[in-house]
Amino acid sequence: MKLGIVGLPNVGKSTLFNSLTKAGAESANYPFCTIDPNVGIVPVPDERLKLLGDMYQSKKVTPAVIEFVDIAGLVKGASKGEGLGNQFLSNIREVDAIVHVVRCFEDTNVIHVDGSVNPLRDIETINLELIFSDLEILERRISKVTKAARMDKSLAKEEALLQRIKEHLEAGKMAKSMEVEDEDELALLSSYNLLTYKPVIYAANVAEDDLADDGASNEMVGKVREFAAGEDSKVFVICAQIEQEIAELDDDEKAMFLEDLGIAQSGLDKLIAASYSLLGLMSFLTAGEDETRAWTIKIGTKAPQAAGKIHSDFERGFIKAEVVNYKDLLEQGSLAAAREKGLVGMEGKEYVVKDGDVILFRFNV
Repeated sequence: MKLGIVGLPNVGKSTLFNSLTKAGAESANYPFCTIDPNVGIVPVPDERLKLLGDMYQSKKVTPAVIEFVDIAGLVKGASKGEGLGNQFLSNIREVDAIVHVVRCFEDTNVIHVDGSVNPLRDIETINLELIFSDLEILERRISKVTKAARMDKSLAKEEALLQRIKEHLEAGKMAKSMEVEDEDELALLSSYNLLTYKPVIYAANVAEDDLADDGASNEMVGKVREFAAGEDSKVFVICAQIEQEIAELDDDEKAMFLEDLGIAQSGLDKLIAASYSLLGLMSFLTAGEDETRAWTIKIGTKAPQAAGKIHSDFERGFIKAEVVNYKDLLEQGSLAAAREKGLVGMEGKEYVVKDGDVILFRFNV
């Protein structure tokens, strides 16, 4: 999974990236200190892996990972070449979802690029830049399809769809809010890789005092939540500065620190939960002496396609899957004991994999 972190300059975007990835991207109180996208690979915390790894005495334990791309600060007019211009937009097109950091705290020591703190204005500024960028992509596509449609009448439907998307964007709306008429239109809309079609998670960056009640008493956070609800986006509350401090601690110290602050989860944990939920993802597990590993798949994936995540041969030659819930496996202490108790299912091609399934695939190529 690949997430792009965006936000106006000085909203806490690079501070958050640093703390999530411990990658040490340059962070300073002036615009455009992040010129090249910084990339960080972050393991997904999963206590099931450690427990299974210990049980099997696995040589290697491999968690699922998320790739974060920290994308340079935007300003109004980026699509017209202001600031760093369109440079950031090519980096963001490759991501699965956008993490949009919005500032929900006042601090006279941290300059805001627009002179005052207003998260909804900031969201609108970035959304407009994404819309302008998408319109540019659409103009090129429309030109190409219109020419081809003269010779191929089957392209008339796509031409009409492109015009509708263009009108929708020109009205200041995001592509993801557009209604399509059928599966064909949905497939086409998805294929254009539009920035305004990507799912969004808003990271409401607050002062430390607002963390304990998850931003409930912060008016600005309330406005971001209301806005996000209107477009089916997720919101999670963080204090980027605190996240940076947490990043320096080991697991035990981190747990104590979070407890002192009166919060149950770190920002990274909240973000991972929001990402999995928004993108409809979950993990199944494989376990053995050599390696215990988590594999990320879409909810609703069938056994052969899950096997294909490990290796294409597993999907091609799929015979069956031996499936046991990780809790049952841990309670019984071994796969053999779980089999004896009838807790291991022999599943075929139609089996829909569940979160926390431990699977041994049988295949023949």
